[in-house]
Amino acid sequence: MITFITSLALLVLGYVLYGAFVDRVFGSDKCRKTPCYTSGDGIDYIPMPTWKVFLIQFLNIAGTGPIFGAIQGILFGPAAYFWIVLGCVLGGAVHDYMSGMISLRKNGASLPEIIGDELGGKARLMLRIMSLVLMILVGAVFATTPAGLLSNMIGGDSFFGDKTLWVIVIFAYYILATLLPIDKLIGKIYPVFGVALLIMAVGVCYGIFAYDGTMPEITEAFTNHHPSSAIPIFPGLCITIACGAVSGFHATQSPMMARCLKNEKHGRPIFYGAMITEGVVALVWAAAAIKFADSFDVTKFGMSNDIAPYEKLLAIMTNGGETSPNPAVLVNTICQSWLGTAGAVLAVLGVVAAPITSGDTAFRCARLIAADFMHFAQDKIYKRLMLSLPIFVLSGVLMFVNFDILWRYFAWFNQSLSVFTLWAITVWLDKKAIKESKNGLSYLLSMIPAIWMTLVCVTYILVAPNEGFGLDINISLGIASLVALLFIVLFYYKRKRRI
Repeated sequence: MITFITSLALLVLGYVLYGAFVDRVFGSDKCRKTPCYTSGDGIDYIPMPTWKVFLIQFLNIAGTGPIFGAIQGILFGPAAYFWIVLGCVLGGAVHDYMSGMISLRKNGASLPEIIGDELGGKARLMLRIMSLVLMILVGAVFATTPAGLLSNMIGGDSFFGDKTLWVIVIFAYYILATLLPIDKLIGKIYPVFGVALLIMAVGVCYGIFAYDGTMPEITEAFTNHHPSSAIPIFPGLCITIACGAVSGFHATQSPMMARCLKNEKHGRPIFYGAMITEGVVALVWAAAAIKFADSFDVTKFGMSNDIAPYEKLLAIMTNGGETSPNPAVLVNTICQSWLGTAGAVLAVLGVVAAPITSGDTAFRCARLIAADFMHFAQDKIYKRLMLSLPIFVLSGVLMFVNFDILWRYFAWFNQSLSVFTLWAITVWLDKKAIKESKNGLSYLLSMIPAIWMTLVCVTYILVAPNEGFGLDINISLGIASLVALLFIVLFYYKRKRRI
């Protein structure tokens, strides 16, 4: 419990102290006009209340990520607390804040355009493709996943339990959310779901203190406790817990809110603050999962209660080993056990509504990315439909594909996106310092997490037995270190030419 409380305090202090430092390094200017005023179009560039922008940003980047990822990540042990706190404060929040604020300075530019400006034309082209693929993949999966959950909850034999029906309903909503002005649908629905997700986290946090069960402390953090993972704790933990620590997907979402921000000084609570809030949610669910599992009676699965809580947690998610791990089962069980009837309703919002609120903005983001690189105005609905139609068609086709293999690459693909974003931020910070005749080290703010995430992503794809090359961990770390060193040398070579 001491480790959990300390971790919560560190996240709050991270926002207060490090967040203020990051904001000062960027140099936010309250007198500078933002894109919602200079390029207002009534569709995507719309000034919105700060509290509403915060809740939309929070739900955009959260979804089920900080819940499901944290539950699966705590299987590695209390090292998950380390990663959530340090990853969030030093990496993820910097990543989200800087990508949002740089977009703000570039008139709401989408992520591929930001990266292209800093890393060159080839990186721009690659990121356009990567971002569109990621958005379409997220949209497709986050239509079928909640539809399947709704079907199971209602009962597949009834009319309203038909999965296909829910896929159609969810996809229809996605189309409307993509095409309508952002304040007409997303701006009205998201605050409700965002508040519900936060209330659920507060209720679960109360359960951590109120109910029985022990929690591991940080002294156990240096051992891999995962009962079944074939991937070492590094880089497995850093890939498993993305939302709540560092996630490349977030940088694709931040530009949408950069187009609605009324003042640059709001950037810290919106971008850095939303990421810290997500870190708190992830921390709460990681702690709740392991404490609930510790007191859970697994004799119903024919298992002994003397086994480690990590084995119990895996047993709950797999129904005693009969199915593949499903964090939604644990979310539903915890909410009903600790929060009663209200918890059951919140659980539905957590495992059904949350992924939907990631899917709809993924499609909207895909439209904006395409519009940016095609220089195609979005003021008329038929123009928005022209860009969106191919996205909808492709996503509709992908819904009939078996994602079991393809989805394995999603986590790595997502984190690789953060690598490009962090290196682009590093170059932007360096250019800013040189322009202002400040030959300082402000670029280290993003360079350190950029190096770390480079090591994570390269090591993972080399060591992973199924989706990667299955190499020895020491060989994989050696190659990853060489790649990171190459990036560092390239950065300083380019920097020397810039000075």
